[in-house]
Amino acid sequence: MENKELERRVLTLIAQDRIEAPLSSMYQMTKRRKAASASEIGGYVLPATPFHGERVFAYSAQNDVNKARRLKEAVTEFKKRYPKYGDALTQVIEEKRSRSETHLSFGTNPNAKLTADDYIGVMTSLGLSEQTSRNLYPDLVEISRRLKKKRDEGVRSVLIGKSNDPVEEFGED
Repeated sequence: MENKELERRVLTLIAQDRIEAPLSSMYQMTKRRKAASASEIGGYVLPATPFHGERVFAYSAQNDVNKARRLKEAVTEFKKRYPKYGDALTQVIEEKRSRSETHLSFGTNPNAKLTADDYIGVMTSLGLSEQTSRNLYPDLVEISRRLKKKRDEGVRSVLIGKSNDPVEEFGED
């Protein structure tokens, strides 16, 4: 891959990373607000009093659900019931949990900036129209700048691989 193409791909990765934060923040805010709204509405819409409005409806129902035990609780219970096999199970779980990860680190050079076209290109690749991307760009960049104060914008990294095998260093045969 040529240097220009690699430069372009790293710029795209940085723009994606920076756009992810404000979108994720908006998603989390929406998720919390949705949960609060649903909880509030649930206080009014009891099983005996469904709501039927002009354009919407809401009702609540109670269901008995069998919840699965958490893994740690299940292993503890298994060890009590089958002490002979409990330690073997724990060992197998630990072996399967153990894995190496490969991360790609990236960032911008000192005094280097991403352009509006870098961000707009990422947004259009996500399926937004160019006009919508241009309209969203100023707000997303402003949110990103505010979030930047809360997180380290130096070197960033992203997980690019997992393996249960030992990590092999790049460049070794």
